[in-house]
Amino acid sequence: MRAFILFALFLGAALVAANTYFDEDFNAGWEDRWVTSNNKVKEGTAGKIEWTAGKWYGDENDKGIQTAQDARFYQVSSKFPSAFSNKGKDLVFQFSLKNEQDLDCGGGYFKLHPADLDQENFDGESPYFVMFGPDVCGSTKRVHVIFNYKGKNHLINKSVYPKTDKLTHFYTLIVHPDQTYQVLIDNEETQKGSLTEDWDFLPPKTVKDPSQKKPADWVDEAEIADPEDKKPEGYDDIPATIADPEAKKPEDWDDELDGSWEAPQIANPDYKGEWKAKTIPNPAYKGPWVHPEIDNPEYKEDPNIYAYDNIGAVGLEIWQVKSGSLFDHILVTDDVEEAKKRVEDFKKGAEAEKAALDKIEKANTEKAEAEKKAAEATKHDDHDHDHDHEEKDEL
Repeated sequence: MRAFILFALFLGAALVAANTYFDEDFNAGWEDRWVTSNNKVKEGTAGKIEWTAGKWYGDENDKGIQTAQDARFYQVSSKFPSAFSNKGKDLVFQFSLKNEQDLDCGGGYFKLHPADLDQENFDGESPYFVMFGPDVCGSTKRVHVIFNYKGKNHLINKSVYPKTDKLTHFYTLIVHPDQTYQVLIDNEETQKGSLTEDWDFLPPKTVKDPSQKKPADWVDEAEIADPEDKKPEGYDDIPATIADPEAKKPEDWDDELDGSWEAPQIANPDYKGEWKAKTIPNPAYKGPWVHPEIDNPEYKEDPNIYAYDNIGAVGLEIWQVKSGSLFDHILVTDDVEEAKKRVEDFKKGAEAEKAALDKIEKANTEKAEAEKKAAEATKHDDHDHDHDHEEKDEL
């Protein structure tokens, strides 16, 4: 009984300890929580955002914000109820994305910013802590995972690939206090590892010893020419090309007008190329020289690379050639299980969204085929009409 009570108290404490710092489903009134930057307004490149469930969906009431104009910048942000630090806790950054367009060049990522973000002038130069989400341009398709460390932005040195269909997908970044991370897409782990190994936050632990260099007498040639191998006599007398023995002087060849006839040259089948002595193992070979390393005096461990203070805003700052990306379900929390649960809850209605998309694509295919047949029929009728005119002209 005592053990059960202790477990219940522990579970209760864990539940109380969980924090949700930002939770945006873009319900009615979302405009009051988001600020559109003035950065691109004057030059006319600021894109319009629409509040919609999209052209296909599983739930028409589940609305998000969608980019609505091609070749535009989108710069909107929202501040948290209060700033927080993720020190000593998991940091979960999650959102959903549906690209209804054939995205050929454009971003689909969010950023976590300090609480003092200047929302009115928010742009690509605004400081951020984390940048996470898909980015597509031509054949380059990646999920950005960028952390700011000591004022410098560091991109992950591993590949993380996004989903490229037209359905809703959840992107989740989890950063743990032990300086490990996970990237999940639809709750499936697509990448994981160590912050110190998968980003170049710190200088290398060791460096080549500057006081050491390869000895002048070091032999690193594994093979040498056999000194006993001699070039055969007459080897260099074999020409690379010879006159084609099957060539014959043309019957209309005139020596006085055309000059003396010579058969064309062909590759000599007996020619073996430049002679080289065969190689043998080098008896003096010492192997490749390895530069000795020493501890890097500039290296210093940092157990708090993962931690940020004053996290207080989220921003969407992207450029899109083709609009149509729909963002929703933004969650910033320290509760990993809650984030996963929300993805699983959404998946329950995902089949309805897929069925709606399939229906639209089927209708578009049928329409395209009908238009193609109509165009071919018109072309055939025009051809018959022209043929009739030609027959009348002949009469």
